[in-house]
Amino acid sequence: MPETILYTAEAVSSGDGRNGHVVTSDGKLDLDLAFPPEMGGTGAGTNPEQLFAAGYAACFHSALRLVAGRQHAALGDSTVTAQVGIGPEGDAFGLVVTLVIHVPGMERDKVREFAEEAHQVCPYSRATRGNISVELRVL
Repeated sequence: MPETILYTAEAVSSGDGRNGHVVTSDGKLDLDLAFPPEMGGTGAGTNPEQLFAAGYAACFHSALRLVAGRQHAALGDSTVTAQVGIGPEGDAFGLVVTLVIHVPGMERDKVREFAEEAHQVCPYSRATRGNISVELRVL
């Protein structure tokens, strides 16, 4: 647990869960939700997996830039793509994540080194460690 809480995000889900609505306390995120067609829904709104993917990609990218910056390495036009899958896991559902890391012009071995270190400091990686499979894929 963090020593000091610097920020707390708050979101409220209403309606029918995955077919409902979410809004943050500051109103900056205000979205309808819908099951994707692959899960029998309309796909007319976003879904929790897309929101998780967006958050994880952004958080991991920040961690990647942090660890590279500590070694005075510039990542230029780097990108992190989070792919979040959901599927049956016994009587429940489980998630899997693949983080695709791309740093144009940098050796893959160096990118992998930065990605492995970022995976140790990223709050999303730390929260999911031991709970879901997270693959790091360096392009």
